[in-house]
Amino acid sequence: MRVVVALGGNALLRRGEPMTARNQRQNVRVACEALAPVARDNEIVISHGNGPQVGLLALQQAAFGKDPYPLDVLGAETEGMIGYLIEQELGNLLPFERPFATILSMTEVDPNDPAFQDPTKPIGPVYDQQEADRMAAEKGWTFKPDGSGWRRVVASPRPMRIFEIRPVKWLLEKGTVVIFAGGGGIPTMYQEGRRLVGVEAVIDKDLASSLLAREVGADVFVMATDADAVFVGWGTPEAKALKQISAVALRSLSFPAGSMGPKVQAACEFVELTGRRACIGALEDSERMIRGEAGTTVVPGEAPTEYWPPKG
Repeated sequence: MRVVVALGGNALLRRGEPMTARNQRQNVRVACEALAPVARDNEIVISHGNGPQVGLLALQQAAFGKDPYPLDVLGAETEGMIGYLIEQELGNLLPFERPFATILSMTEVDPNDPAFQDPTKPIGPVYDQQEADRMAAEKGWTFKPDGSGWRRVVASPRPMRIFEIRPVKWLLEKGTVVIFAGGGGIPTMYQEGRRLVGVEAVIDKDLASSLLAREVGADVFVMATDADAVFVGWGTPEAKALKQISAVALRSLSFPAGSMGPKVQAACEFVELTGRRACIGALEDSERMIRGEAGTTVVPGEAPTEYWPPKG
């Protein structure tokens, strides 16, 4: 079976955790322990978020002060850094002869995408309001509330095309574990004369991973996050965890734009355009999600909505 797994940012660096190399490697190791059974028995492409990492690199560049590297270049750096860690930690868990490849992936976006006028993608650490106000004044960055603090936000245009799909397919046919489309891919656009250039943005990882899953012909698309499933009525006494739901029914529900919303949209698009399954749930349940034993499975057609029994 061909599987695309999208690792949420919290799988690599947990909220509020210091952005150290040691913490990142430890979190990648835990993620790979969950992915190893999936990778052992299937063709697999792993994508991942990069919000904390690209934000940290942007801070380092701002401290440098002289002609800092733009977000597209920093996004390419995070693809190499995180891909290296995944290859090493997952490679330690799989048979020695299993090949790995991390591919730098460029994603095309529309220069007229309205997202450039309304930045929403959080990157970097959480600040208190005083520090956020100071950095906004000094650097011209945009900040928005995030939990009890503030985070920098940047444009997150919709992915239109990922350029390196053919090499990914070739590698999968040879049994390679592929790490691809990290951080949604490196944001690029065409200027007049078909000149491809980088863009100051960070693409939504879930929407890019949905596009990736469709393009490589995935049998199932898994979004591994820090939530057990998609919940209806989250934060209320009536909250219920969805076990199975059709894409049509899921689209009729409302979810926060900054958290579960993009995952729901990405899942629905994959299911509607392929007629195959998408899963959303906890990273440690990745293998069980594929078997329908955990998380939320989004299915085509008019399947009935099912809920998991309450815990406890």
